[in-house]
Amino acid sequence: MLTTWLTEAKKIVIFTGAGMSTESGVPDFRSSRGLWQGKKPEALASVDAMDHNREAFIDFYRMRIEGLQGVRPHKGYDVLAAWEKELPITSIITQNTDGLHEQAGSEVVLPLHGSIQRSYCVACGQRYDVARYITNEPYCSCGGFIRPAVVLFGEMLNTDTLALAERHTKEADLFLVLGSSLVVSPANLFPKIAKECGAKLVIVNHDETPLDPLADLVIQDQSIGTFLEETNRALQA
Repeated sequence: MLTTWLTEAKKIVIFTGAGMSTESGVPDFRSSRGLWQGKKPEALASVDAMDHNREAFIDFYRMRIEGLQGVRPHKGYDVLAAWEKELPITSIITQNTDGLHEQAGSEVVLPLHGSIQRSYCVACGQRYDVARYITNEPYCSCGGFIRPAVVLFGEMLNTDTLALAERHTKEADLFLVLGSSLVVSPANLFPKIAKECGAKLVIVNHDETPLDPLADLVIQDQSIGTFLEETNRALQA
């Protein structure tokens, strides 16, 4: 069924959440072992923390950046990168900031929450490698603070990224969700929009999501990497 939808679709949108990353060893935020367990996100990853609790802000993002140094995309990412060349995938909308899609070679990625793999000076805009956080050099040559290029609590999502994601979603005839709980707004609106505009909706996630009743196909008994590899093998058969 899904292989037929993939081969017949004219425009496909992939939507990925934390479950895509956790299979590569990236911790999530909200589970019992997540990064927010026992912590207040606003005290570590907000505009207020960056301005008024900077040491804790720097320590948190240094920990996150260091934790990603040995992480590599699992084979499911490779499948998506290959599909870009073989199938009409218009975008990979992701809630993740780890850059694993880009590492695997995907080029049509729309990171809703920015990327922790980039950083820039808040004063002059100069871009820096994230290694500056690892070496504890979070200040620009102009004296400004170097921050990760992620969306912090208290900030709006990038309007251009949102607009492009919405346009692609409305045009899609197949919308594939991979590893998202679909509880965070406004990201969880995209599958609804796709369905309302006539797309087939497929949800692959470890747990149930609030949008499962809307989906044309729900997969819960496979890892995302295995699901993508097996689907790809069926496509090539």
